[in-house]
Amino acid sequence: MRLRSGVFASSCLLVEALGVALFLRGFFPVPVRSLPRREARGDPPAEPAPPGPGMVSNWTKIPPPLFKKVVIVLIDALRDDFMFGSKGKQFMPYTTQVVEKGTSYSFIAEAKPPTVTMPRIKALMTGSIPGFIDVIVNLNSPALLDDNLIWQAKTAGKRIIFYGDDTWVKLFPKHFVEYDGTTSFFVSDFTEVDDNVTRHLDKVLKREDWDLLILHYLGLDHIGHMTGPNSPLVGPKLREMDNILKKIHISLLSKEEASLPNLLVVCGDHGMSETGSHGGSSEGEVHTPLLFISSAFEKRSGPVTQPELVQQTDLASTLAVGLGLPISRNSVGNLILPVVGGKTMREQLRFVHLNGFQLSRLLQENTPAYEKALNINPNSPSWLQSPYL
Repeated sequence: MRLRSGVFASSCLLVEALGVALFLRGFFPVPVRSLPRREARGDPPAEPAPPGPGMVSNWTKIPPPLFKKVVIVLIDALRDDFMFGSKGKQFMPYTTQVVEKGTSYSFIAEAKPPTVTMPRIKALMTGSIPGFIDVIVNLNSPALLDDNLIWQAKTAGKRIIFYGDDTWVKLFPKHFVEYDGTTSFFVSDFTEVDDNVTRHLDKVLKREDWDLLILHYLGLDHIGHMTGPNSPLVGPKLREMDNILKKIHISLLSKEEASLPNLLVVCGDHGMSETGSHGGSSEGEVHTPLLFISSAFEKRSGPVTQPELVQQTDLASTLAVGLGLPISRNSVGNLILPVVGGKTMREQLRFVHLNGFQLSRLLQENTPAYEKALNINPNSPSWLQSPYL
């Protein structure tokens, strides 16, 4: 009898241990990783040769940038319905007009949990999917060592200015030519935390000594934490953001040159639940708006349609192409094709080729049997001709 009880107890302990191991394996998965950042810059793949005997391609460089200046406005905890729903129509009239009738492309970007700020910034800038372990270091973010858009831009000589949540300053401590960080832990502050960002706008928008401007507004997130998404404070804050987007858009249009247009990107890092919190996987927490505004796009016409769903990680690949930079080595994102839809078909195919090559290389480096299974050389320009792809 004792023997049976001992065997049963041992079996229970074994099952519990296996359960804990399975949980930890899923909750803290092994991240997908490519080469270290210092080895990330390499020669881009050559363009596949045109069909026909003796035809070759000499297009072996990264394509030139599509936009002269890029402004990224990240509104913390901006839910998709705050922009595309009734609140957007009521409190963000200028943005709504641009979405419905302007030169823009709008999407709903899906963020993967954990929906907290630091992992979401990493996802936006690296194109990779952070794990739940990042929640632990969210309060004291270390410098980001993975290959990322900010590092690629700085290495390429782009001048980057940042104002807003100081998480960016911790992740990218030596990347900005100018910055002013604001702390995110005074959640009762709805006003000064955003005014400290906006106070720089009038001067910086008149200057020509920058290529990439990043603004991270925290006020809406603080309102959500204190009073929830249905608070009467949400409307005025959305109206404030709408006026800021209007100012930036008009300034970018006034400074455009015939050669290259400018680009304004509006996004959220995560949304908020019906109680105003975030971190989980409810629809309100994972669905955020993603808006691209540029005179390079065709003016919207016809009936308003529901924005297409994309992944938040797609932004890194898309902005890399827009800025003429290599796509981050660890990115799992796809190029958002409408953003490059105004280019020639050959140029669009080149962009897709670069994205596909980078994803193939990432798959190869994380799957030992990759080359054997496909029987191809992913370093060859003709790898896309494989019947398996």
